[in-house]
Amino acid sequence: MQAIVHSSAVVGMDALGVLVETNIALGLPAFIIVGLPDTAIQESRERVRAGIAASRLDFPLNRITVNLAPADVRKEGPCFDLAIAISVLAASGQLPPEAADKWTLVGELSLTGELRPVRGVLSIALAARAAGKEGIVVPSENAAEAAHVDNLKALPARRLRDVVDFLRGTLPIDPVEPNGTGAAPQDTPDVDFADVKGQQHVKRALEVAAAGGHNVLMIGPPGSGKTMLARRVSSVLPQLDIDESIELTRIYSVAGVLAPNAGLVRKRPFRAPHHTISQAGLAGGGSHPRPGEISLAHHGVLFLDELPEFGPGALQVLRQPLEDGSVTISRARMTLRYPARFTLLAAMNPCPCGHLGDSARPCSCSQAQICAYRQRIGGPLLDRLDIQVEVPRLAAEELTSTRSSEPSARIRDRVERARRRQRNRLRGASSCNGGMTSRQLHRWCALGAEETRFMRAAVDRLGLSARAYDRVLKVSRTIADLAGRDEIALSDLAEAIQYRCLDREQLS
Repeated sequence: MQAIVHSSAVVGMDALGVLVETNIALGLPAFIIVGLPDTAIQESRERVRAGIAASRLDFPLNRITVNLAPADVRKEGPCFDLAIAISVLAASGQLPPEAADKWTLVGELSLTGELRPVRGVLSIALAARAAGKEGIVVPSENAAEAAHVDNLKALPARRLRDVVDFLRGTLPIDPVEPNGTGAAPQDTPDVDFADVKGQQHVKRALEVAAAGGHNVLMIGPPGSGKTMLARRVSSVLPQLDIDESIELTRIYSVAGVLAPNAGLVRKRPFRAPHHTISQAGLAGGGSHPRPGEISLAHHGVLFLDELPEFGPGALQVLRQPLEDGSVTISRARMTLRYPARFTLLAAMNPCPCGHLGDSARPCSCSQAQICAYRQRIGGPLLDRLDIQVEVPRLAAEELTSTRSSEPSARIRDRVERARRRQRNRLRGASSCNGGMTSRQLHRWCALGAEETRFMRAAVDRLGLSARAYDRVLKVSRTIADLAGRDEIALSDLAEAIQYRCLDREQLS
């Protein structure tokens, strides 16, 4: 006998429908899986065999052949266990052949017949809806994320026996309703700019960065507050809208870092990888490609502390995502694209010892050491950092001051107003000034005669590249939006130029 059950495989950010075809024929007992399965799928033979027996069902002692179609696509992971088990039971006559036609089945089986969560369920649910399925049967821990797909039933199951009884019509399973919210797996604790003493010019620069989605480099001695400031940027970013939340949840689900029973990710992520991270860990990829840190920071903040300590390959891989908002991973069999539109916050010391320009301690580095240290960043990456700001050591009176700083809530109000102006103006793929295209830049960042003369003098004096010039205009546009102005004023350009004081020509 034969049976066909519908399942799905995650390929990049999307899911591909997979037919689990099972044939049971006379012959010596054998259990064969074909269709380019990986090791985890080959091992599912033992999980399926033990799970069926533990569920008090009969495992057929015949020649069983399971084909995962299409056969030319590599299948990975244990998510096919449930579909394989149901197809074996249907092919052996223990289930009606058409019982599972309306459903997509995914889930990993334990040896006791329990269902364990798998990754990529939100993408699988979207693919099931596109294929016209009535619903998706998933492990209970995955049901919350699948429930957020409209016009699709998300049925939670705890064990194989529950699914069998449901398909037989003897056990009803109520679909899960969309409920609640989740949080990013590496979400920051409650932080507030009111906790930061002094550094008013740095707070202003970070407000501009948050309002326009601009990338920032902070340079200062150890203990000046760079990390503390960076961790508070996410507290002034606007709330995710529903489309951003679904896209971010898909990324975390595909990466396998979404918490069990979590709904949609509602808070913007803050990712802070260590400088020893590999290129694949940062950009994504690996033998079984998964999203990297820059994709996990999508719609949020990626913080790179001690920027020059990151490997050259890891730093250079940031260049494409900073321009395109995505990262492309090419393999012999496929090319994958992961979203990666994030705000980059980077921090570094001014020199290897960290005390160049420090009023409290003298620098012990030679000029050659300082140049070599700063050149690790590279000019092309430095050009893509819209704002470069110094973070000096706090004076004693600032450290001991009891005056309260401006809270994040007030800053967030200004940021949200500025972003609303940008959304109404741009109305495109990018809703922030930091992601404006060249055409949008020429349209919305036009300068008057006096402003043009000012920028010509700035380019000649600072040696700004064409990219750095565009970045200055984008930052100026954001400063004008924060002030509620439709036109870029001379003061906006002057403030934006102030944030380029550590550009490549200055560093060298």
